[in-house]
Amino acid sequence: MATPFIAPLRSFAQNARLTNWAGNLTYSTSNVFYPKTIEEVQSLIKQHEKIKVLGTRHCFNTIADSTDNLLSTKEMNKVVSLDANARTVTIEGGMNYGQLCPILNDKGFALHNLASLPHISVAGACTTATHGSGVKNGNLATAVIGLQIVTASGDIVNLSKKEDAEQFNAAVISLGALGVIAKITLALQPAFKMKQYVFERLPLQELKRNFDKIVSAGYSVSLFTDWQNDFINEVWVKAQEDDNSAADPEFYGAKAATQNMHPIAALSAENCTEQMGVPGAWYERMPHFKMGFTPSSGKELQAEYFVPHKHAVDAILAIQRMGKAIGPHLFISEIRTIRKDNLWMSPHRSEDCVAIHFTWKQEWDAVTTLLPVIEKELVPYSARPHWGKIFTMPAKQLASHYEKLDDFKKLAKQYDPKGKFRNAFLDKNIFA
Repeated sequence: MATPFIAPLRSFAQNARLTNWAGNLTYSTSNVFYPKTIEEVQSLIKQHEKIKVLGTRHCFNTIADSTDNLLSTKEMNKVVSLDANARTVTIEGGMNYGQLCPILNDKGFALHNLASLPHISVAGACTTATHGSGVKNGNLATAVIGLQIVTASGDIVNLSKKEDAEQFNAAVISLGALGVIAKITLALQPAFKMKQYVFERLPLQELKRNFDKIVSAGYSVSLFTDWQNDFINEVWVKAQEDDNSAADPEFYGAKAATQNMHPIAALSAENCTEQMGVPGAWYERMPHFKMGFTPSSGKELQAEYFVPHKHAVDAILAIQRMGKAIGPHLFISEIRTIRKDNLWMSPHRSEDCVAIHFTWKQEWDAVTTLLPVIEKELVPYSARPHWGKIFTMPAKQLASHYEKLDDFKKLAKQYDPKGKFRNAFLDKNIFA
């Protein structure tokens, strides 16, 4: 009876191997399936002994790779329901922020936070603790209040923040280890307008003296630096429409830009979101890049480390001292803040954090030689890597930062007793 249903799913398989967004990773199998319904997801999971889920392929490491089978949620990209009274939206697991945000805004709603790119899938961003920015803003996963997961047996598990407490906190940032996120429910807030200002050449001494004031100057603040000078190249301040505190021509010694800027000053700002204090919808200002454009500089590598906010200045100065070694291989770095949460596998669990992000040239040998040196410099500051970006930190060191890791592994074995969703990345970094 299953044959007529399963056979058409095989037609979704592609012959050519996919690459990730930046092109630095070619996935290890050409067996890629594109289900359109939860029933198709269940059928695929039951058919295969090993399978991994792909979102929008924005991870720079092998967290979503498989040598066997890949399941892309790309075709599952619809709004399931929007409850205006409860201020919640439920969407399918493959929907991205660029698709969702205009729909929410048209209905009078917004999300609390967005990442630099609107191109990434909501479920993929949440399951890797992708974060956005803001001293009062938790990472994107903190908007999640409900999950529907298809487990290794093909069964459906529904989890609610209100009703399932700790198991929910364990499952939101699942790193792909628990199953396929078929649906995800997010908390909403009323829609609002934002504007952003860019300032150039913030003196490093001012950053040292006024770090907390600087990163609190707007709803979201990003610092861009190439570590080559005694100043921060650019400061992007994103403020709500009625907040004029960043409208001055000078900002802690930095000067207001006179035109729209790209984070890499030498590049055109055409693909960047509008600046110069021009108001726009929240989702048209919180990301750095517009949905309709290819973001950033092209081929690149990304790495990122989170340090407790209390260590931020010391950690930044430690990297600044490495500027000569870093410079030749770097496009730009970004420094942002993230509010703490209570999600088990979140790098921001229990402590407010500051992110130090590196957008590298695609020079694999040089970058992978530098990363262990950077990680060593950040050891005194309890740095944790971004789950979806490249790092070399050993499993033992990773484990020391996650007090709920053993409990998470037990839950993963409960959801996936035979390791159907396991891969080399998870075996090395989580289950070692």
